[in-house]
Amino acid sequence: MLRHRSGRSAGLLLVLTTALAPAVWGSTYLVTTELLPPGRPLLAAVVRALPAGLVLVALTRRLPRGIWWWRALVLGTLNIGAFFALLFVAAYRLPGGVAATIGSLQPLLAAGLSALVLGERLRARTVIAGLAGVAGVALLVLRAGARLDGLGVAAAAGGAALMATGVVLSKRWPSPAPLLATTGWQLVAGGLLLLPVALLTEGPPPAALTAGNLAGYAYLSVVGTALAYVLWFRGIRALSPTDVAFLGLLSPVVATALGWLVLGQDLTPAQLLGAGVVLGALVAAQLRRQDRAAPLPAPVHD
Repeated sequence: MLRHRSGRSAGLLLVLTTALAPAVWGSTYLVTTELLPPGRPLLAAVVRALPAGLVLVALTRRLPRGIWWWRALVLGTLNIGAFFALLFVAAYRLPGGVAATIGSLQPLLAAGLSALVLGERLRARTVIAGLAGVAGVALLVLRAGARLDGLGVAAAAGGAALMATGVVLSKRWPSPAPLLATTGWQLVAGGLLLLPVALLTEGPPPAALTAGNLAGYAYLSVVGTALAYVLWFRGIRALSPTDVAFLGLLSPVVATALGWLVLGQDLTPAQLLGAGVVLGALVAAQLRRQDRAAPLPAPVHD
């Protein structure tokens, strides 16, 4: 019994530390708008990914071997490079609420892919929790009269699909290397993919950066990327991809809370209801995990 309780405590701690990653990502909007130079989203993505990845690879002194050269490239493209690019296209062409609502489809996509690729059972509770998560995010961030742009909608949906695929494949391809090394490989691959795109579309970096700009880039690279992705990929190694994907719903909740606390933005009753629905969906997803992990009762002997 004590071992079972300690196991559940360790599992809860793992979920909470994994949840720190999307919670930190929820601060990206605030940092970007308040500290970074405007109109350079791809530069921000490169600065986030490439330096952090190079540092992790240097610390571990471990390069991919054999099949992991192309696997690291594929995962880095899905989880970092292509995902960041589509994320910023959606952010530029759609209101933030529309982009976040479409992105909240990720848990449902991850659940479907997990059933197809990993053979996980797709339960009704998971589908209901996923739909509730989408509804909660819509209440939280969607505004009446929000305009729709076809390319922006496609980019947002594509970003959610890429991230869900990356999460599932990260589980399908367990790396033999240490966590820090695997994270570094993906960040370097994604950053190198984004670098020429950023240079072609945005030009060279600004000649002069303020102390605020440098602080914003440092926060996004060290905390928002290196630390957050280590925690994220650690969670993927130990948890179901569907459970991890549900934790991503925390990002719009944290972003909205920071907008209220730091920027003085209004918080309506509908937004409070939406936050409650999202948190309820997260709890339902974790109850699903605990039910699946619960041990069978001991047999009764006459």
